[in-house]
Amino acid sequence: FPPAVFPLSCVVQNYAWGKVGLESEVAKLLASGDPLVQIQPDQTYAELWMGTHPRGDALIRDNRIPQKTLGQWIADNPACLGAKVKDAFQGDLPFLFKVLSVNTALSVQAHPNKELAAKLHAQFPEHYPDANHKPEMAIALTPFEGLCGFRPVEEIVSFLQNVPELRALIGEVAAEQLERSGSDDPRGVSAALRVCFTRLMKSEKKFFVDQLNMLVKRISQEAAEGKDTSGSNGDLLLRLHSQYPGDIGCFTIYFLNVVRLEPGEAMFLGANEPHAYLHGDCVEIMACSDNTVRAGLTPKFIDVLTLCEMLNYTPAPSSSKIFPAVQSQLDPNVYLYDPPVPDFAIMRIEIPASIKLYLISAMESASILLVIQGTAVGTSTAAASEMSLRRGSVLFISANESMSLHLSSPDGMLLFRACCLL
Repeated sequence: FPPAVFPLSCVVQNYAWGKVGLESEVAKLLASGDPLVQIQPDQTYAELWMGTHPRGDALIRDNRIPQKTLGQWIADNPACLGAKVKDAFQGDLPFLFKVLSVNTALSVQAHPNKELAAKLHAQFPEHYPDANHKPEMAIALTPFEGLCGFRPVEEIVSFLQNVPELRALIGEVAAEQLERSGSDDPRGVSAALRVCFTRLMKSEKKFFVDQLNMLVKRISQEAAEGKDTSGSNGDLLLRLHSQYPGDIGCFTIYFLNVVRLEPGEAMFLGANEPHAYLHGDCVEIMACSDNTVRAGLTPKFIDVLTLCEMLNYTPAPSSSKIFPAVQSQLDPNVYLYDPPVPDFAIMRIEIPASIKLYLISAMESASILLVIQGTAVGTSTAAASEMSLRRGSVLFISANESMSLHLSSPDGMLLFRACCLL
């Protein structure tokens, strides 16, 4: 029988928006997981990729499987995915599991549904490299801040009335149309919101840069005089402008909810949901795809026309963007985040210090296990030998395989397990 439980060495992506050195949760996990890893104090550590993505295929650390990536292993042993997953996703692992450490804002963007993804890939393969959708979920490891979905209309209207530079970009006709739109006509509200946001994002560059500079100057003066700038979302505006001066994305804070997550809270980003990550550390799980439509706060390719056409213009409060975890009835230590997509789910496993022996139960899906906190020795009939688990350890567990953890840490353990629940 082929080995079915083994540790992984995963791929780090050092994007410019990442946290630097040991400020980064990614770097901390790397250093804890492998004492031989040297963390560079001036290097960004943005993402840890745990999966089979072509640009970041994890390496198997098992002397029975020399020099093989996880992608190569699954291609040779597709039954390890589980029958349902193998059939539904043509023998591929359907998700990419990540840790993100965000220092500066990470692009105003949205992800297409499968129909639009196929169309964009056919037309612009250099920008949209596959035909898959890309739903995502972020679960906070530290206090985490992002933009997600359109604000309630009354909040947007308040900004239109308090931020004259924004109103100048939208134009009086569009601004008044949104102010007149009634809550009893959701389609009318969405149509007015679409017009306002599209006018903003399609503003002529010199005009919006002039307005942005005027706004930054005004808020800076007000802040220096000790005035309250919250009516203009002043603190966040100045922070984003310092990171991306002259970028139209700075104005999106007046349309999109600011969502703040505490550790363990999650945000699900379905198709056509406008969003951006602003700051903090999280675990993220996503469908395997590179399809991202961006419109600001990024040096990458921007596709404003596609973004404005595709977005979901349904306003909702920021509290509605927090995705709940459900405590398992079978195991009270497990909290399940199960979004409305088939590609992935994720479990948060909190093992208290009072438990010294814990079973990672078998599932019908292959899974990837990440240790965030605690130490244990893992044993499994499917593993080559006992496995020492500590902060930063990553394991691949084939479908229908279980593993026992013999805990040795005084504070218990915190684990995340990425899987596919078909």
